[in-house]
Amino acid sequence: MVTKTLELIFDFGSPNAYLTLKALPELLDRTGADLIITPCLLGGIFKATGNKAPMIQYADAPAKLAYEHLEMQRFITKHGLTKFRLNPHFPVNTLTIMRGAIVAEDEGHLDDYIDAVNRAMWEEGLKMDDPEIIAAFLSANGFDGPALLARTQEPGIKAKLVANTEAAVARGAFGIPTFFVGDEIFFGKDRLGQVEAALA
Repeated sequence: MVTKTLELIFDFGSPNAYLTLKALPELLDRTGADLIITPCLLGGIFKATGNKAPMIQYADAPAKLAYEHLEMQRFITKHGLTKFRLNPHFPVNTLTIMRGAIVAEDEGHLDDYIDAVNRAMWEEGLKMDDPEIIAAFLSANGFDGPALLARTQEPGIKAKLVANTEAAVARGAFGIPTFFVGDEIFFGKDRLGQVEAALA
């Protein structure tokens, strides 16, 4: 039995990454695939590839921007993601919480960390680039907030996030969410049908 693996290139700064993760469990059940989440820095990916966030990229094309919002709403409705709301502080600088993801991965609880911080970002609308807010939220959700934040300053943690980001770009990533099924790359939550076909 060959284990099928779906890799997700992830950053909390992407609302579509949140939406994707909420929709993935059913796909994983149907395909029997294992999910690997690779924390990367979306800003670093944009800088390395010359890409821009949709709100900047389509600023002069209001019809395109409106369509992006329409697609998002259709996805939310299809998957019943009623808790989602755009973060009022968007765009949030995710450097600290993404380094936190590397710490959580190192300590063996990445999934729980991602679930919690996604909730803070895209359900509770917290300003997750404020160290005090990050620490308080993490401590209230089963983590040692100050200790985890302290570890985000370790050179090895910083270097791992940079290395993940550079490796994703080298493999063709230009935005988030990006998926890999083996060497096959797929971009965006609207490619989940293609991802499922590749896994099947």
